[in-house]
Amino acid sequence: MIKKVEHVAIIVNNMEESIRYYCDLFGFKLRTTGSNPRREMSFLTHTQQPSFEIELIRDLEGKDTYSNKGLVNHLAFTVENIQEAMEYYRGKGIVFNADEPSTAIDGGKTIFFDGPNGELLQLVEPSASRR
Repeated sequence: MIKKVEHVAIIVNNMEESIRYYCDLFGFKLRTTGSNPRREMSFLTHTQQPSFEIELIRDLEGKDTYSNKGLVNHLAFTVENIQEAMEYYRGKGIVFNADEPSTAIDGGKTIFFDGPNGELLQLVEPSASRR
């Protein structure tokens, strides 16, 4: 039986740049990094949710079938105030995919942006009923 979501894996082009991006902008910490002959992997954790990790994967032998096995549509981060978060991250150079947040089906607010590898990322301000 499933106990929790373990991690999400993101295929990256530049491991060091991706680690810096998630650590510097979002407060993740590098837990471990390593490689095998085919790929390099790093696991990032966050103090606010230590039981969930981001796994960054970089193929070492060009794109192989591993990176084509599936697609993660997006990775979402919870924020308390989406307008304040957008202002903060715009100051860090993030360009959002819209000028203003959208309203989710439950009344929350969301906005998307692209990560350094083209991965789709999202900020979510939960609706009052989910806080």
